[in-house]
Amino acid sequence: MASRVIKCEQGSEEWHKARAGVITASNFKIARQRVNGLDERQRKYVVAILAGTSELEARAIAGYKAAPTSETVKRALDGEKVGELSEAAKNYAFRIAFERISGEPMDEGYETWQMSRGHELEPEARSEHQILEGVIVERAGFVVTEDNVFGASADGLIGAKGGSEYKCFVSPVSLRPVLLLNNIEEVRDQVQGCMWVTGREWWHLGFFCPALRAIDYPLHLLRLQRDDDYIEAMEADLMEFKAEVDAQERALRALPAANLPHFARAA
Repeated sequence: MASRVIKCEQGSEEWHKARAGVITASNFKIARQRVNGLDERQRKYVVAILAGTSELEARAIAGYKAAPTSETVKRALDGEKVGELSEAAKNYAFRIAFERISGEPMDEGYETWQMSRGHELEPEARSEHQILEGVIVERAGFVVTEDNVFGASADGLIGAKGGSEYKCFVSPVSLRPVLLLNNIEEVRDQVQGCMWVTGREWWHLGFFCPALRAIDYPLHLLRLQRDDDYIEAMEADLMEFKAEVDAQERALRALPAANLPHFARAA
């Protein structure tokens, strides 16, 4: 995928402007949220069957003693699309559609305190990373696809094939799975999304915890390879989400003609 790098400070006015109307990697997880679809076991079963795995093996992979009889599973096996975008995904689609029209960030550059903290600590995390790994991390700002549809705020680019992302989690709910179990499900879409947008092959994911300098371990670093199978599934979901954004943008642009010469009627 062809992309370009916009040199800017993350959190700056230029950065917010560059992201307006772009589906960003930090929100890929929201964009992929579905309801009334397959649960995890059903998904594993359907994927296995469609891949040509035997019925017995597919049940074993998904943890079923007997084949699932859900209508949703049957529809999925017949090749039908199951599930629909969640309300959170639809609201995010509206925001992107609105920003496409206005050219301005809908949230007016608002940052949570967690985001602000992350931006403040990022230089320290990057420095720790460079010392620990002996690498040079190039600050990237914002990377966007040539069609300006998808983007990623890569915290750093390393050489020609790598990149980096730094997180400064403070909640036990977020930190415990990462530090003790190396579970990164909360940010997997973002990291694989960064590799998809930038075309990179690997990513260093660092969790920066200054408080753990007490045990000389301020940076928990994980090395992730590009997963093309995961990216392929993610891309399919994101293209469906883009179609929703396109539809909402068309609906917004049609408002003037639809509401004249009379007032709009409430639903």
